[in-house]
Parts: sequence; C-alpha cells; structure tokens
Amino acid sequence: MTSFSGSSRTQDEYLSPLSAYQLLVRLRIENRPGNLGRVASAVGSVGASVGAIEIAEARPGYLMRDMQVACRNANHARAAVLAIQAIPGVEVIYAADRTFQLHHDGKIEVRNKIHLRGTQELAQIWSPGAVRVAREISEHPDAVWSLTSKANTVAVVTDGTAVLGLGDIGPAAAMPVMEGKCMLFKSFGGVDAWPICLDTTDSDRIVATVKAIAPGFGAILLEDIAAPRCFEIEERLKAELDIPVFHDDQHGTAVVVLAAVMNGLKLTKKHPEDLKVVLVGAGAAGLACARILINFGVRNIVGFDRFGAIYEGRTEGMSPGLEWFAQQSNREGFRGSIGDALVGADLFLGLSRPRVVTAEQIASMAPDSMVFALANPEPEIMPELIMGKARIIATGRSDYPNQINNVLCFPGLFRGALDVAAREISEDMKIAAARAIAESIPDDQLSDDYLLPSVFNPDVPLRVARAVAETALASGHVRPEPPHVWL
Repeated sequence: MTSFSGSSRTQDEYLSPLSAYQLLVRLRIENRPGNLGRVASAVGSVGASVGAIEIAEARPGYLMRDMQVACRNANHARAAVLAIQAIPGVEVIYAADRTFQLHHDGKIEVRNKIHLRGTQELAQIWSPGAVRVAREISEHPDAVWSLTSKANTVAVVTDGTAVLGLGDIGPAAAMPVMEGKCMLFKSFGGVDAWPICLDTTDSDRIVATVKAIAPGFGAILLEDIAAPRCFEIEERLKAELDIPVFHDDQHGTAVVVLAAVMNGLKLTKKHPEDLKVVLVGAGAAGLACARILINFGVRNIVGFDRFGAIYEGRTEGMSPGLEWFAQQSNREGFRGSIGDALVGADLFLGLSRPRVVTAEQIASMAPDSMVFALANPEPEIMPELIMGKARIIATGRSDYPNQINNVLCFPGLFRGALDVAAREISEDMKIAAARAIAESIPDDQLSDDYLLPSVFNPDVPLRVARAVAETALASGHVRPEPPHVWL
C-alpha cells in the first residue's frame, strides 16, 4: 500500500531548480532486466526527473531502491507516483516530500558542550558545582556573560502575523520558519538561537514577555511581526533592554539593500547624493531601507504605498513611521504616479507586490539604472521583461543573479555584536555591516550580474562580524568585559 505525505497545495509556485519539489520514493522492484529503465521512463513521461538512486535492500527476487524524483509541486509528484505504480513488477512502498522529511520532529536540538562521563562531571555541572557558580553570579551579576550561555544565545521572537509570503498564520505555523532562522544563525554565525513563538498579538504582552525572558539571552531578534506593531515593539524593547534588539524584516533587508547599492554605485560611477530613488512599498522593510539610505547620504527619495505618493501634509493612511518618512523625503512634494516618478530615476526599490511597474516605465529611467524588485515569490516586475532596459537587476529570489538575502547580514551582525557584548545595534553598525558585505566582492570581480556575494561565501559572516565589532567598540556601545572567575 502506498503511503504519501506532503502538501496538498494545488497552485503552481515560482520555483528554481534549487528549490524544486523533491520526492523521495522507495520502490520494491522485481529483479528482472529493464525494470529500472521502465521506472525512469515512467517518471520522464510525466515531465519529472530522476535523481540519485540507491539500493536499500537486495534479495534474489527483488531489489528495494530509494529514488529521488524532481517535480514541480505535490500534484506533479502524485502523477509521477501513479505512473510508477502502473508498471508491472514495481511496487511503491513509500513516497514522501523531502522537505517535509527534513522538518520531521523539527530541525534544531540542544546539545551538551561538556561530555558527562561520571560522578565528577555531574558534581561540577550540577550540584554542588552549579550552586557555586550561581552564587557567584548572584554576587557579581556581570559574570552571567562569562559563566553561562547567555553571551552566545539569541531569542528569535515572533507572533506569527507576517510570516514570509503567508501573512498571519499564527505562532504554531510560524515554527518551521523560526527553526530555519535558528539554523541559519548556527550554520553561518556560530550563534545559538531558539524560536520563541508567542500566542498573543498584544504589543504590551509581547514587550512584557520578551523583557521577562531576556535574562537568558544575549540578544533579541524580532521576526515576522506585522506592521505597524513591529515598530512600536522594537522601539520599546530597545529602550527597556540593555541587549541588542533587531527586527530583521526591517533592518536585515535594509543592510543587504545598502550593500547592493554600494556596489551598484561602484559599477555605475554614481554617488549617493546624486541618486533619485523611487521606493514602492513603505512597510516595515521599506521604511528601514529609506532610513539606511538617507543615513548613507541619499537625498532624493520618492516613496509610494497603497494610497499613492507619500508627501508631507498627506493625511490618508499616515502613521508615525510614514510621517517621519514624509519629512525626510520627496522634497518637491511630488504627488503623481509611480510611472511619472520613474522618469529619470536611478534606482527602483520595490518591497511591495507583483506587477506594480511595467517594462516601459523601467525604460524611462536614467541611464545605468538599477532595479531592485524584491517582492517574493513574484517580484514587482520579472527580470526577463527588463533585460536591456535596466543595467542592474536584483530580486529576492535564488534563481536570478543578485539575490538580496538577509542571510548575508544577520548571522555575522549578531556574531560581531555578541563578541563585544554590544548593548545595541546602531545605525553605524548596520552601515558597517553593509560595507563589509559589499567589499566581500573584490572590485575586479564586481559585475552587473555579480553585485552581492553568495550566502555560502564563508568570508562574509567573518567580515561582517569584524566590521560590526570594531564599529561597536569605537562607538562605545558595549558593556565592560565580564569578570573571569577562576577561584
């Protein structure tokens, strides 16, 4: 009997070969010449592809084989299974979505750093040893940074209201994404992180809960909390805690966008003060991008949200964040359309939704224009529609050049902040992180299609950590080195 586990989604998704639906199939194949070839032909007949094949068990009358099959989605995978099942002498024992298998029982765990071998270690790590250490921290509170895991531990906090492209799916459904974030922290920054999924959307309760758990963590990462509450929660926690608080949807995106702008300016030989930027999408990420660009020296930004152009004096749909943005941007009080604003613009920065601009509008931009279309999975305009109309094109997707991916930022940024016991992550530290990302590509290797380094470039988090740590030390936003108690 066939057992199939996986998603029941029916819509096609925007997938690259790297993210394609991977089906794992266990087959019991009668040991007769040609049977394996028939399986491969059946898979190919429905447009799927055979990957790795391994023998799980060999008997005189049959072979048990494990096969990877690349498909478009769950429905395509079912078609491949049905095609295989129709072959005489071939039985499908099990078929599973590889992604679901990787998430089985969660993706993270706690491991001991000390091997517990006998009573001596037990006495030292538990009682009475731990009691001595606890007393030391009670008498010298700063010792918690050197005598516990606090100095290398981050809480990844969410309420599940703005998860990736899914929106408000709740804290339980957000867990796989938060676990993934914790994996990225460990894999790229060596930072221990743990998901904290809160079953409340009340800002006061979220702030109170994070403050209550803060003694066990060296930093707080806020993730996938809907605007505008995310702004209030972050600002309150930054004011009330003495450890770094960082909303990655805002500032991680902004740091990587700035890194891309820095390298784009090198290629186009333009300067920040000369840029005309059209920003579409003034949510959490959009406003953070505007702030970091302004701090970097960009002077001419025209922003749009669902109510149209943002200008000082507008009353519809305004919030404190938009009021700040209106005061800092659109100096000429432009009130026209996105298309009109794009005429002569140097950078289109999209953090909104698909199909908000046309190829003709992009063609009206200044020479050597840059288009950062970051809506996911479908960007504001597909890159193939504007080839030759914009010089530099970046997206948030992995199947096009120049992916703007927050993984380039947050592991190294937190590594550097934790290494020097930073009390906060300042704007200067964010700009330093952006510059470190940008400079990870030597100038002689920089090109229109190689604007940002790979997330698997091991030098990137090291460069970012070093730059962030140096900037934090220079600014004085660090706590004194914790005491090291040996006696």
